Amino acid sequence: MSRFPNARPRRLRTSPAMRRLVAETRLHPADLVLPVFLREGIDSPQPITSMPGVYQHTPDSLRRAATEAAEAGVGGIMIFGVPEDHDATGTGAVDPEGIQNVGLRLLAEEVGDAMVVISDLCLDEFTDHGHCGVLAADGTVDNDASLARYQEMGLAQAEAGAHLLGLSGMMDGQVGAVRSALDAAGHTSTGTLAYAAKYATALYGPFREAVDSQLTGDRKTYQMDPANRREGLRETLLDVAEGADVVMVKPSTLYLDVLSDVAREVTVPVAAYHVSGEMAMVEAAAERGWIDRDRTILETLLSIHRAGAGIIATYWATEAAAWLNER
Repeated sequence: MSRFPNARPRRLRTSPAMRRLVAETRLHPADLVLPVFLREGIDSPQPITSMPGVYQHTPDSLRRAATEAAEAGVGGIMIFGVPEDHDATGTGAVDPEGIQNVGLRLLAEEVGDAMVVISDLCLDEFTDHGHCGVLAADGTVDNDASLARYQEMGLAQAEAGAHLLGLSGMMDGQVGAVRSALDAAGHTSTGTLAYAAKYATALYGPFREAVDSQLTGDRKTYQMDPANRREGLRETLLDVAEGADVVMVKPSTLYLDVLSDVAREVTVPVAAYHVSGEMAMVEAAAERGWIDRDRTILETLLSIHRAGAGIIATYWATEAAAWLNER
């Protein structure tokens, strides 16, 4: 007999049924958002080499991917447009016939009753310099000129059918500027998902392949310094004050401290983005047989949820949802 008969937490780990009963955190397919890429000018899906299992889609393959995600119960789908042409001010981002707005209309028609359709409201995919805003004459990003462009983008995306606008450019005042434009145009039901704490991380590399990024230099003057934890909460509270409906921390697993801070302090829904580099590391280790891929995916998503994200953007969304449905 044990010398400590009352100290038996292992009693609650004795079987799968017991562990399920007492689990403190549960993932559900509806918690997940699937990021997708729609590329202009291709006639078949193009694999992204640094993101195994992820593709640049055609309209037809995007429909299939969206339908599959909806049938698995995935909660949302977030689209990134990959245009053929780029210019200094990202003209394609505000063109109703630009690739992202075409994709938003397609998704709204295909799965808009079953999933939340989320846009990416940022100029980086559309500019010939690859920055998230309009450049001033000295080559720096002009915050206020960028906000005016974001307002145009917000209206175009709302009219295309987006339910949530993903404000990812990290310009000061972006939430308030876009919210005021939406309300003035009567788009009061269109929500804003603010990338409130978006860090200048090394983990965006594969994504830049996915969107054919034109970036030279870096984005450290507007994305956040990875050294700063308290600033993540401060930035988030500013976006909430401007009217953000949902706030996001990006990346996720390397920033769980920031995510936890945000989730503890705000009352709006909290999202996190498990970014391309985070995904690629797991896939690369699994390919070499160093880790169990499926277990690691679910444990990764569980850690993000446990830290406070009620919404998780992940390239594994459809696959993970299918596993969760089988449990």
